[in-house]
Amino acid sequence: MEELLVPPGPDSFRAFRPESLQAIERRIDEVSKKKPKGEKRRRVEEDGPKPSSDLEADSCLPIIYGDIPKGLVSTPLEDMDPYYRNKKTFIVLNRGKVIFRFNATSALYLLSPFNLLRRISIKILVHSYPLPTTSHPLLSMSSNTESLRAALNPEL
Repeated sequence: MEELLVPPGPDSFRAFRPESLQAIERRIDEVSKKKPKGEKRRRVEEDGPKPSSDLEADSCLPIIYGDIPKGLVSTPLEDMDPYYRNKKTFIVLNRGKVIFRFNATSALYLLSPFNLLRRISIKILVHSYPLPTTSHPLLSMSSNTESLRAALNPEL
């Protein structure tokens, strides 16, 4: 029996757990058992669902989903896009509600998605660092353009 999709809103955020990965693997097995052996993959991709343009990686989460619960910021979540329902992926949202999509297979054949090292790496990757604007001379080029040109090209 197919599970019902949760409508968009704050209740649609579910943590990505080992049970979530097992459910994805069961759905993949069910789909592969139903598919005839001679069927071409291209036809399945044409008829199947398309990725939602609102839930693309590196884009902001739509307003309809509301605020992210505090405990779920920078933690792996189940993918909300129906296209990725039968794919081993999960998403992570940062404080700015930017979507990061990751593969749920083992990284380097060693690190599962639940490994401590991988979780720390994901938290570092999705953290939005404030960039300094005047601490480095190359970052504030508009104010020092002439002095930088002179330093880089002494012939001028």
